[in-house]
Amino acid sequence: MKRATVRVGLTQFAMSGNTAENLETGIAATRAAAKEGAQIVCLPELFRSPYFCQVEDPEYFELAEAANGESTTALGKIAKELGIVVVAPIFERRAAGVYHNSAVVLDADGSAAVHYRKMHIPDDPQYYEKFYFTPGDLGFKAAKTKFATIGILICWDQWFPEGARLTALRGAEILFYPTAIGWLPVDKPVYGDDQHSAWETVQRGHAIANGVFLVAVNRVGTEGDPKTGIEFWGRSFVADPQGVVLARAGETPQNLVVPCDLGRIEEVRRLWPFLRDRRIDAYSDITSRYLD
Repeated sequence: MKRATVRVGLTQFAMSGNTAENLETGIAATRAAAKEGAQIVCLPELFRSPYFCQVEDPEYFELAEAANGESTTALGKIAKELGIVVVAPIFERRAAGVYHNSAVVLDADGSAAVHYRKMHIPDDPQYYEKFYFTPGDLGFKAAKTKFATIGILICWDQWFPEGARLTALRGAEILFYPTAIGWLPVDKPVYGDDQHSAWETVQRGHAIANGVFLVAVNRVGTEGDPKTGIEFWGRSFVADPQGVVLARAGETPQNLVVPCDLGRIEEVRRLWPFLRDRRIDAYSDITSRYLD
């Protein structure tokens, strides 16, 4: 069996209120990960700013940029210079009044390999994303890059097995989830451990069910009002096709560089042939909202 090992880089850091500074932090973290041997580097969701979706304020639309704007241009140059692939999350301005929570995969030559728009948009306390983001309309995608075929989903997408499945069915070997998730102060003492455990467990389940690697990249730090804001829990991690956590970050800024042996995908799928045994003739009801 032909084997290939790909080293993925997870850049976990805190965001300041200065967008230029955050871009430089992201570039520095990307360079550091590449220096440690990373071939594919992923930044956190909406890394150019603090997580502004804690409030509904039209002023924050000023943070948006084009899909081929400042962030992807700068990171595309870094990707080409270092010969790596970069997953670049952005707040995308598509047109007047139409905005997306997006990510662009920049291949090792600096070109855009795929453009993904977040499909599932939450509307929860301190996560008022429906005010800002139009649901994605590009579908679930996989990009064949220099080092691996990768799929991109974003944060709230993590809770939906359909997105992981459809991306894997398009050939993704590694699922990347740029993320901004944390605890509310009122919830942490009672539900904190359970919330984190559920978040990690459901994603490990995606890795298992689809026989792929999974990479979740979160931010850290407390943002907003100390009494009502969000404490982003970090804990970025990589899981293999059996759901084994290969590496997990703590709750402070750090990079992880993790080797992923792509040969494990074939090995695991031979033992657990879930894709072979799917009853595609029996799943038509999945397109219903609910079966009354």
